[in-house]
Parts: sequence; structure tokens; C-alpha cells
Amino acid sequence: MLRNNAQHAGEKTVNPELTAKALAKAVCDGDIVNFRFLFSPFSPARRDSTERFETPKYAYLLPDTEMEHSDTFRAVLQIVRRGDIWAHVEQELEAKRPAQMPSELLLMLADNAVRSEKYTSAAQAYEVLRIRARMQEEFLNQGEIALDKGDIPRAVRAYLVAASLEYDYGAFPEPLPAVPNFQTRALMLHGDYPATPEESLPFQELPVFLRTGFTYLLLNPSLAAKLESRPIETRLDFFERLVHERDPRWGEFATRYQAACRLTQEFAERIQRALQNRAGGGDDDVLEDEIYAQLGENPMEIAAQLLGRSIPNGEWWQYLKEIAGEHPPGILFLSRQVIGEHETLLPRYRADSPLPIRLGLVEKRAE
Repeated sequence: MLRNNAQHAGEKTVNPELTAKALAKAVCDGDIVNFRFLFSPFSPARRDSTERFETPKYAYLLPDTEMEHSDTFRAVLQIVRRGDIWAHVEQELEAKRPAQMPSELLLMLADNAVRSEKYTSAAQAYEVLRIRARMQEEFLNQGEIALDKGDIPRAVRAYLVAASLEYDYGAFPEPLPAVPNFQTRALMLHGDYPATPEESLPFQELPVFLRTGFTYLLLNPSLAAKLESRPIETRLDFFERLVHERDPRWGEFATRYQAACRLTQEFAERIQRALQNRAGGGDDDVLEDEIYAQLGENPMEIAAQLLGRSIPNGEWWQYLKEIAGEHPPGILFLSRQVIGEHETLLPRYRADSPLPIRLGLVEKRAE
């Protein structure tokens, strides 16, 4: 049994079993925030703090009945209670300085965070241990080995973990785990209006498009560069899997994308009929804009279809940000287009690319 902390005059008594259970829960959960808090000056685990585990306020720090009876929790709790580790915990809870958290528990926490896909927590824990870069490289090596074996799902998962352990040393006020921030990155990718539709992102040559997509979805050009030497079919398989990993609800977007393609085609056909029926000549682009205005067509309906809802008075970039937030890979298959008085987003893809069909963005052609 863990011994009770000696009670000093005017100080509370801390139940060491509650402290041990709280630490074990944080390790099992892969929760660096709660783990750090337990060593903070205001922690209920400290005798000189007025906070107490027994209050409802801190119930979230303690395991529920189901967790307490799990083999995983019991194994971690046994390690927390081990003589050398518990002595370290007690020492740090008594110290009047920033705590030096037990490295063995931190490493277990980080590994559990990776298993639970809590990559921000894992990156912080590995960074505290000064092994984040080494762990990132290890996961990347695992991805390379999986690619050599043709195990695409395992390779993609390893690459994603490596990408998610990236750190932003320029963050303010202190370095922090890098965040995907797909909305900002999407705006950067679509920042320049294409001079012609053929110059838009979706119409890039396949190898260039894949490089762009990998850099965007993996957040790191160096990770994308590692895939360059792989055969094109391997890169296609990797990209397809990566899209579904980044967006578990990709099927919903693909269905809306097909509907947006049909809507775009209907718009174009109506304008073409109006152009053919209109007497006189003139520049086709100018006439098209005029006819859109006359027919009262609102091309923003296409962007609303892509997103799945309309944004009142929404601009193309607002739709782009929302799509990027909900379906990050989707913005790789869109292009800006000025139609009449509006600038909207249109679905775009290369007809000779296998990706739109593989990703369900267009219906399979009949053999």
C-alpha cells in the first residue's frame, strides 16, 4: 500500500490511492493535459493545494468502475505504485518548483496516446522526453517498410502518425504540436485565380497533383517527397487510402460532388441553349455572363451543393473553408470560377485521371 503523506499543520491529507489512480487514468487515456495538471501547484494531489480529489469538480480525473476493473488500468496502476516511481511522484509533489514528471509513465502515456490517435498529446509527451523527432522518424521508417511489403493501410497509418507528431517551434508563446489547419492551407492552394480552367489545381498532371495532394494532406513536403520514388500505382493506392483516413465521411462528400457535377452540367447546357437561340454575334464569354444574369441563375448553388448547405451571402472562399474543415481532401478537386456577377467553386477533375473514379467522385464508366 502507498503511504499517506505526512500531515503538516494547516495542511490537508491527500489520499495517495486517489493520486495513484488519477495518474494511472491519465496514462491509460494518453492525456498529457491531465497528467501535467496532477503535478501543477493547484493539483488536488498536492498537500499545499486547497483542491481535493473528493469533490465532484475533480471526478473527471479518477477512473470509473469499468476502467478500474480493466486489465490495462490495473497493469498501469501497478507500475505507478512501484517503489521507485512512487518515490519520484512524492518527491515532485512536495517540491516547490516545476515538476520533473516520471519518464517511464510519460513514455507509456505517449504510446497510449498514439494508439488512441491523440497525436497532439503524444507529440507533447514525446517532446518532454526529448525523443519526439526520433519517434517521428521511427514511425516514418515503419511506413517505408510497410510500403516495401505492399501493406498500404499500415503505411498510410504510419505516415499519418509521423505527420501528426510534427512540432511548430515558431508557435507563440512556446513551441506546440503543429496542427493541420486545412482551412488556411486550402485558401493558400486556391489563392491564385487560374488564368484558364486548365491551369487550376485539379488539372495538374497526375504526378504533380499527387505531390500537391500528399504535401497538403501530410502537412510536410519532406514526407511527400519520400513517396516520389514509389511506382505511380503505389502512390495512387496510397493517395486513395490517405483520403479516406483523413476524411472518414468521404462518401458523403463524393455523393454531393457527383450531384454538383450534374448541376454544373445542367447550368452549362442551359447557357449553351440560350447562346444558340440568341440572335447576333459577340464574345461568347461576355454573352454567357449576360445570359446568366438574364436567366437569374445563381452559380453559388453549386458551391452549396458541394458543401451540403448554403451560407447566407457566402463567398467562394467561405465555402472553400467550410469544405476544407469538413472534408479536407475535397478541395483538391475544386476550382474557382467567375460566372456572371459571382465567383464560385466548381467541381473539376482530369478525365484521364484514375483518381475521380477510384474516389467515387464520378460514376464508373460502362465497360
